[in-house]
Amino acid sequence: MHRFIIVGGGAGGLELATRLGDRYASPSSRHPAKAQVTLVDRYPTHIWKPLLHEVAAGSMDPFTQELEYAAQARWHGFEFQQGELAGIDRAAKRITLSAVLDDDGAELLPPRDLEYDTLIIAIGSTTAFFGVTGAPEYSLALDTVGQAERFRKRLIAACMRAEHQVHERVESGPGTSPSTEPRIQVAIVGGGATGVELSAELRNTAQVLSAYGLHKLDPRHDVGIVLIEAGPRILPALQERVSTATAELLTRLGVKVMIGETVAEVAPGIVRTASGKTIRADLTVWAAGIKAPPILGELDGLPVNRLGQLAVRRTLQTETDDNIFALGDCAACAWPGNERNVPPRAQAAHQQASFLMKSFAARLENRPLPEFTYRDFGSLVSLGHFSAVGNLMGGVIGGNMLIEGLFARFMYMSLYRLHIAALHGYPRMVLDTFAHWLRRSTLPRVKLH
Repeated sequence: MHRFIIVGGGAGGLELATRLGDRYASPSSRHPAKAQVTLVDRYPTHIWKPLLHEVAAGSMDPFTQELEYAAQARWHGFEFQQGELAGIDRAAKRITLSAVLDDDGAELLPPRDLEYDTLIIAIGSTTAFFGVTGAPEYSLALDTVGQAERFRKRLIAACMRAEHQVHERVESGPGTSPSTEPRIQVAIVGGGATGVELSAELRNTAQVLSAYGLHKLDPRHDVGIVLIEAGPRILPALQERVSTATAELLTRLGVKVMIGETVAEVAPGIVRTASGKTIRADLTVWAAGIKAPPILGELDGLPVNRLGQLAVRRTLQTETDDNIFALGDCAACAWPGNERNVPPRAQAAHQQASFLMKSFAARLENRPLPEFTYRDFGSLVSLGHFSAVGNLMGGVIGGNMLIEGLFARFMYMSLYRLHIAALHGYPRMVLDTFAHWLRRSTLPRVKLH
């Protein structure tokens, strides 16, 4: 049987593995299995990456949204192998996975080799620190659930410490005037979608933590949020009117927006900019950009671009090997009619996964492969329960329209529901939506521990 290996269980990789498993690897009484499908990922569970800012803010419990790869494999006929891609032998059509270690450093699984006929690389992206001094050591990225949970716990701890310090100051007696500075300040470097969404979610988190008594700080005055963007406006990838509307909403929420400020150094408790400004930061989040994982530049002669992405043709095949495909953030795919490549968005990965299903049907029948064309349906940015903003493109409405408020929030939430439907089908998606509503009606809005 034809052997498909998909490396990376993100939005595109997991959707592709699920659909390939359903179509080719699940035998039935009338149709025997035609292919062996294997999904590889370094983690045992999947979570939709655009949700990580909600995990960091505590407004989403990751353990209720994670999907175990082994369970998905069992339900949809493919195989799951845990491990991190360590190398490719293109001549032998073989990949090598590194050993899997437990939390104590003991080996769970040894290094392994897997053979393929068609290899699909979908390992996504990672945070780019751009060589800024101290950024990797003293700021937190939001690439994984573990990183998001770490930030959330540090935020709660900072609130509790600040509240205790205020209590001690009051007990020491009068004589000190109240400070005009926030007791806690969170600096978010990067005014893209992740930074903007996190800043709004954190404002809501501060209010909820205060309401539940975890601290007695003023959630607006005592918890400061600073959003730092090097460019002339936030959300530079979106239209200027969307950026302007978002900046106005954030200002009303008490988020300080600093534009045109390039971060030059991150140190314990402070962020310094190239213009000489020093910003106090009890917690610093780095959301200033992404890059391809370094392993892509070490793969047996596969060319990469200056961002480290695999160079692919319009068929999504790599330029030097017809048996290796790439999709999602790790692929540099041309976008005809545009100066830039297909953008690193979840909707692009979803479209590419759907496209590859057609391509692989042609490949198994020895027919010519089609060429991928990206359709931009617009972009949406969530501002928590306060609002949402975005723009819908011509493929949806026949024009270009700015949307915000309740309708934009509904559209934003629908994106995740469509991802769930791609993995489980629409009936289970409806049940999952109902279960999510029940949890939100019986649990606090923010995870409190």
